[in-house]
Amino acid sequence: MKNKIKWIKVLDDASELHENRVMTVTANHTDICLSRFEGEVCALDNKCPHQGGPLGEGSIENGLLRCPWHGWDYHPCTGKAPGFDDGVETVKVKTENNKVYVAMETEEQHETTVSDIMVETMVNMGINTVFGMVGHSNLGLADAFRRREEQGNLRYFAIRHEGAAAFAASAYGKLTGKPAACFAIAGPGSTNMYTGMWDANVDRAPMLALTGQVATQVVGTGNFQEVDLVQAFNTVAGFNHRVQHNSRHTELMTLAIKHALLNRTVSHLTFPDEVQVLPAGEEKAQTAENRIASLKISPPEAALQKAEKMLLESKRPVIIVGHGARFSMENIIRLAEILKAPILTTFKAKGQIPDSHPLAGGVLGRSGTPVASWLMNESDLLLVLGASFSNHTGITDKKPLIQVDTDPLTLAKFHAVDAQVLGDVAVTVEKFRKDLNKKTKTENQSVDVASRWKIWRAEKAKRLKEYHGNGLGAIHVFAALNKLAPDNAVMTVDVGNNAYSFGRYYESKNNTFLMSGYLGSIGFALPAALGAWAAVGNERPVIAVAGDGGIAQYLAEITTLVKYQMNVKVILLNNNELGKISKEQRSGHFEVWKTQLTNPDFAAFANSCGALGLKADRPENLMKKMEELFAHDGPALLEIKTDVSLL
Repeated sequence: MKNKIKWIKVLDDASELHENRVMTVTANHTDICLSRFEGEVCALDNKCPHQGGPLGEGSIENGLLRCPWHGWDYHPCTGKAPGFDDGVETVKVKTENNKVYVAMETEEQHETTVSDIMVETMVNMGINTVFGMVGHSNLGLADAFRRREEQGNLRYFAIRHEGAAAFAASAYGKLTGKPAACFAIAGPGSTNMYTGMWDANVDRAPMLALTGQVATQVVGTGNFQEVDLVQAFNTVAGFNHRVQHNSRHTELMTLAIKHALLNRTVSHLTFPDEVQVLPAGEEKAQTAENRIASLKISPPEAALQKAEKMLLESKRPVIIVGHGARFSMENIIRLAEILKAPILTTFKAKGQIPDSHPLAGGVLGRSGTPVASWLMNESDLLLVLGASFSNHTGITDKKPLIQVDTDPLTLAKFHAVDAQVLGDVAVTVEKFRKDLNKKTKTENQSVDVASRWKIWRAEKAKRLKEYHGNGLGAIHVFAALNKLAPDNAVMTVDVGNNAYSFGRYYESKNNTFLMSGYLGSIGFALPAALGAWAAVGNERPVIAVAGDGGIAQYLAEITTLVKYQMNVKVILLNNNELGKISKEQRSGHFEVWKTQLTNPDFAAFANSCGALGLKADRPENLMKKMEELFAHDGPALLEIKTDVSLL
């Protein structure tokens, strides 16, 4: 049965189409080449039959319509190529009441594609958030996203740079423990995501990377934007496959998600252009039912007993928590209260316990406070939960050690550990709590915690008085943030002096902090705020803290904040310098070289994007401007002039 013919209006005013002029119009989802030749309005298929050149972008020369790509000529009305046996299909056209119509067959109902069932599987497995950029080699997959978004079970955020998409997805995974997807075209769009993918990889954040690819038939020929993405991502992706014609398509998507979730890694699937639109046939989407195993694993009894014996013999134990313990803090705090033991955090784990808690000792290491280091040094046992002993944190190996982690390779990775406990942190800590309750003979260290905080806060008060008239000190910024930041804000942090000062001076409340931990990638804060907002929406405030060096790398993403009305507040420390690098040059006995920055007016830029842009440059106007920032309903940026010498 033939489809019905329907006349579709493509031009409201026929006089807009002048003699010997050509234009492209769209009817349903089909582009048409419309022209006026010898007084007649004519319509042709828009694709040149040779390379698909858009004829509507061509021109009429000497009575013939010339293809803009390779100069082939056709009659504007008949579509014939003089002297050749090929040509272009004509389209029926009519003019009524000075409006132009073309005759089109009614569109057939959409046939379910491979992309459709793979995206449906993705959504069924709990991944409903995508950050990406649509382009010519991922259109079939993008169309499947569009259908799911129209059904209300997927959200797609169109970013301005694919690197921001990967950082946003990484931040989403760090915050929620669940993957989001980042999405790009073949070649440069995909390689732009590489840094953010590595950020997720080294910080053990689950991520799904989906990339377009050139058509299979031209792979290996040096085709435009051809990059072997499976080979390119081989080191960064724990699961890394090309979707092929004969793949078990939904099983492939399921395996990718399982690897991302269970191994806390990056999974990558690349989709050749033609595979994206293949009919799905009888293949159906899969669901998560009975496909994802629980990771709530109990530790071996012998290891558990050894660790408990050490805890029972300890007088001054200290608990150190890393980012891997972030979903177990309720049990950890209960155990700390039984042991009367301080809880110190790595920088990545900042905020997992409020600094106001009587047993909170703050951040340990280079980005930390003297409170934490003193408590560690005075301890007689360290219980390390979900942390990896990085140099940045500086957990000593000169104390008796218990380490709990779900990854056997993380246990005793860098040196011997007295008690290695392989198991889920929450399950293991709950066993400790039940077995040790009312049996320990530890000292109450909360008095020491309070004393050390008092000393540190007195030191901070002294530093707050330092001001040389060349901009605010970092302590001024974070003292104001301590007073005004919402208690439950999610805070994304960049790298550099701004991050070190943040870790040192800001006292966390019920905040959650996200950073580029092991990769330490500059530029993380702003795109990470996109991912954080996508995860929490307006249920929690989102604050990005960045330096001028970092924010400039993804500055255009302020337009993304505006587009989706993400209520993100940006605190920008501007000292016109890569201050951390200058400091490293001096400490390495090098000349300070090429670290000065020429910056735009960041506040004016934010205003030009449709956000609120504010400035503060003196102690007396900082609080007022920060209050205005947090009072604003919508995305806003506060540019603070800072003194690079006041860290």
